[in-house]
Amino acid sequence: MSTRTSHPFDDDQDVAGPRRSPWCQRAAAHIAELQSQLNRIRKMEPPLDSRDEEIANKTATHLRAARSAIGDKSSTWSKLTGSTVDRAFSNIHKVEVKLLHLTREDDLTWRGAVVLAQARQHLGRADPRLQLLEERLKSTENELKPSLRDLAASTLLAAHDAEETERARLRSFRNILLASVIVTGIIAGLFVVWGYVSPSAIPRNLCFAGGACPVGARPGGTDVLLVEAAGLGAAALAGAVSIRSIQGTSTPYSVPMMLMLLRLPVGALSALLGILLIHGEFIPGLSNLNSGPQIIAWAIAFGILQESVTRMVDRQGKAVLSNVRGSERGFEKPGGSPEPSE
Repeated sequence: MSTRTSHPFDDDQDVAGPRRSPWCQRAAAHIAELQSQLNRIRKMEPPLDSRDEEIANKTATHLRAARSAIGDKSSTWSKLTGSTVDRAFSNIHKVEVKLLHLTREDDLTWRGAVVLAQARQHLGRADPRLQLLEERLKSTENELKPSLRDLAASTLLAAHDAEETERARLRSFRNILLASVIVTGIIAGLFVVWGYVSPSAIPRNLCFAGGACPVGARPGGTDVLLVEAAGLGAAALAGAVSIRSIQGTSTPYSVPMMLMLLRLPVGALSALLGILLIHGEFIPGLSNLNSGPQIIAWAIAFGILQESVTRMVDRQGKAVLSNVRGSERGFEKPGGSPEPSE
């Protein structure tokens, strides 16, 4: 089968081919729609003058940059951290603003409602550009006149800048979660390696009076591995239960998934450190465990208790997600709180 048949691109290299992530599919479809608008404008009569043609050329450059971002396979790290997402959407937003400058007068009238909708999603009601645009559109019965084009474009640009700031905060939070998962996972793994290399260090402190160890009667790296595995499994179970309160997201940043993954290494470390605290008689009234199963039972308990820590991170994640506005969310009331979506 030929490449053109398996990858249905047109002359503008739209739209997305197979094996693309959902956000790439959505972005590529949006790019194709914007390209069709640009093509239509360029084919209309009378032709664009030299100044508008410069804007059209720059618009085409932004579209190529956006396609390059969603099709870039050279840097896995850029995709993992989300920089390609920002690159794609920032260029898409600039295309939307430039198309507003290029739109012919016959098609301009209804675009005022589109600009207002996006501005109300991302700008505060006190924003002077939004207030002025609302007042001017009321005087023209919601028709966007050519005299209001520059005001509408600047308002749309400000709304896009605010949206990109919201996405940047979410991306930063997701990257912090990613770094936390990696670091805590490495630390948990190092404890296991340390247990095998030096059984007299960590494993010895997992055993109690009478020869009670997680595995057998002699301390070893397997004891550390079993305790962390018990904590990890308990954290996974607790995370599965907590899914009922975790919201999905339409953003390309997998914050809910990262919140779930964070529980695993934190659960493993919680189990290990919890048993060490018991061995050190840090917990009042609890200084000795009598058998391996009892040690593992406490490891499971500490693995579940990690929820008290990760639940606070969940709340922060929900707060950050709620600040990223989209068309599925309600508009803000004058008081600042969002109106419920129908």
